[in-house]
Amino acid sequence: MELSAALERYYETYNGERPEINELYSQFRYTELKGLDYNNHDGTIIRRDPTKVIFADGVFHVWYTCRKSAKPQNGCNNCDIWHATSKDGFTWEEQGVAVSRPVQPLPGWFSVLTPDILEWEGKYYLYYQAFGDESGKHKQSPVMVSTADAPDGPWTSHNEIIVPRGAEGEWDHHCIHDPYLLVYRDKIHLYYKCDFGGTSHADFIRMHGLATADNPLGPFVKHPLNPIMNSGHETTLFPFKEGIAAFAIADGNERSTIQYAEDGVNFNIAATVALIPHAAGPFVPDAFTNADYGRGITWGLSFTYPRENIKSRMLVRFDCDLSLDVDDPKMKARPGMHDAEYLFGHGLNEEQRRERLRQGER
Repeated sequence: MELSAALERYYETYNGERPEINELYSQFRYTELKGLDYNNHDGTIIRRDPTKVIFADGVFHVWYTCRKSAKPQNGCNNCDIWHATSKDGFTWEEQGVAVSRPVQPLPGWFSVLTPDILEWEGKYYLYYQAFGDESGKHKQSPVMVSTADAPDGPWTSHNEIIVPRGAEGEWDHHCIHDPYLLVYRDKIHLYYKCDFGGTSHADFIRMHGLATADNPLGPFVKHPLNPIMNSGHETTLFPFKEGIAAFAIADGNERSTIQYAEDGVNFNIAATVALIPHAAGPFVPDAFTNADYGRGITWGLSFTYPRENIKSRMLVRFDCDLSLDVDDPKMKARPGMHDAEYLFGHGLNEEQRRERLRQGER
């Protein structure tokens, strides 16, 4: 029988007839991490943008953007990449700087940030965004990489651009952010985000691209269908069944969705979710195994800000059920109504109230 567009999506797009049985639907639960100090969240210590979590040498490892300063600062300026370890994923011990800013004028002299990790043939590769100017200007923002023989380092910079910005007028000319690495279909897949289409952060459109390589040091070839996702702020992906699943976080018409591409390129919405983690770095056991059938994820790290200081940034743990090996009905339950206190916390500000009153007088 002929179906409406809505019924076509119902049968062809989603991983279940109801959210509760959709394997790519989940609620998200958050837990404060132990072991990381933030100076009472005064803004002098920020930690954000964690990599995927990996397990090696009997402990979990994560790397992230970090800045420690005498006075609070805005944005991601003057950051380095730090390393922490954990035995259980809840309590973490900071191990120190993994990759620091190089000397000027090398890319990254102003800030190195938004890292991700790749394990390949017994070696480790940290990819990151290299700011060569103030983060709001992005005059230089390619992807760079440092290498090590063990997660604890020491890390050696490759000192060459791995993925450059596009040429003038191309969609990824402005900058390249958030490199994210998976091994899939015998290739190294490097997903990234880009801002384009405007002259300020308020006007930018954020979409995602893909570059692939046979070697961690490249050459990486950008996919001819870029951009391959039309929504999402940061990049978060994982092997799932025969394809790749991705979070579309915060930005775009398809934000707050989990998407799926059977070929790792052509993504479609698989589920709509709430409280999706920002800059999520999940624990992905099969991220680098070239798996024929990805198993999904159940937890990871992300970042947020404390209520007392919106300019501060802190790492948190998230848990979910986006795994073929776990069945947690409480994670699959649909969210209920918000209580009145929560709703009133999202009320009009004074300027909006005055404008509504003026509109009522017309």
